[in-house]
Amino acid sequence: MSKTVPVGVSARHIHLTQEHIEVLFGAGYQLTEFKPLSQPGQFAANETVAVIGTKGQFDKVRILGPARPASQLEISRTDSFAIGIKAPVRESGSIDGTPGVTLKGPAGEVTLEEGVIVAARHIHFHTSDAEKWNIKDKEMLKVRLGGERGLVLENVIARVSDSFALDMHIDTDEANAAGAKTGDVAEIIE
Repeated sequence: MSKTVPVGVSARHIHLTQEHIEVLFGAGYQLTEFKPLSQPGQFAANETVAVIGTKGQFDKVRILGPARPASQLEISRTDSFAIGIKAPVRESGSIDGTPGVTLKGPAGEVTLEEGVIVAARHIHFHTSDAEKWNIKDKEMLKVRLGGERGLVLENVIARVSDSFALDMHIDTDEANAAGAKTGDVAEIIE
């Protein structure tokens, strides 16, 4: 039985707390949906912020909603060189000891003390998909990524939850290396 999963290429983006949303956009501000994402209840917002590093900045970084318990900027390794921030590879939400960054919105600025990461490649599994393929939460997988310059990715983290939909998330550096794009299909080989 082939274990194929859809691929989602994740460009730089930011998750914000409601407190930070209000500092950046104004008291009581609520994010507005631009388009839904692959994971149920999550969306790309119409709103963007400027991200200012020590060496450069990105003017329009998309916010993903809804609001989160902690603010977190996810960038590629190439992005980290461009703005001068040495972001470690981490699982989403694992931001202790990571570098910070300054954010600028239409109503104000926020300086994050930590929260900048290069997101570890991962696959979201609904519990039923994981059970069908005997995959455990946090298991490290090996995945063949097709594309013009196909390659095999190791250390792909399995993330299993009843609230997830099956989808593999890689960043733009990984996608560019393989010539892959959102909507392609990858195969779990180990």
